[in-house]
Amino acid sequence: MTPRTSFSARNRLFVIVSLVAALTLTACGNTTQPESASPTVSASATAKPSPTPTAAYKPADAKGKAENVPVPVLPDAAKANSKEGVEAFARYWFQALSYAYETGDASIVERISGPDCVFCTGLKDTIKIAWADGKWIAGGTLQTPSVSAKFVPGAESQHATVQVIHQPVAIHKPDGTLYQEPTKGSNRASQMVTKFDANGWTAIDLGLIR
Repeated sequence: MTPRTSFSARNRLFVIVSLVAALTLTACGNTTQPESASPTVSASATAKPSPTPTAAYKPADAKGKAENVPVPVLPDAAKANSKEGVEAFARYWFQALSYAYETGDASIVERISGPDCVFCTGLKDTIKIAWADGKWIAGGTLQTPSVSAKFVPGAESQHATVQVIHQPVAIHKPDGTLYQEPTKGSNRASQMVTKFDANGWTAIDLGLIR
């Protein structure tokens, strides 16, 4: 099925996709023993590093932006030119999009999307606008409970059908008030077209399944 996309400049901010380290402390030391004494190891030299607690994730709300949002990491499975690779990449792409909504940083989405993916570019630009001038997004996180790819060995591109659950989106102004009416959440199916090359997978087209 061919994905159909549309992007209205007027509703750009409303189109939020419906397809849509740890630090360680170490201690070391030694003790000087008399010449006749047997060498001993000090307790501090054998102490194990104590990891600093990771800062807790805090979702955005009307009082402020999200904090300590985990950065999505490309899984090893998404590096393979296979059915499993396509599916893992599609999940990763939407994790990167979810991260962009929560942080305003769409650099990962931009890096793994082709220049001709109109819908990908539209989503990226929408997020940048939503975060401009001190605004921020609360909500908008994405889950992909179902991803299914049709893998054809040797084909120029591969397709994946993705179920995308999108949480409601509220855009807040610097004073915490709403910039516009919140966008409702959704549960829709999308189709992603991907291409594999020496740099791995790239999303080259994306759209809702009507």
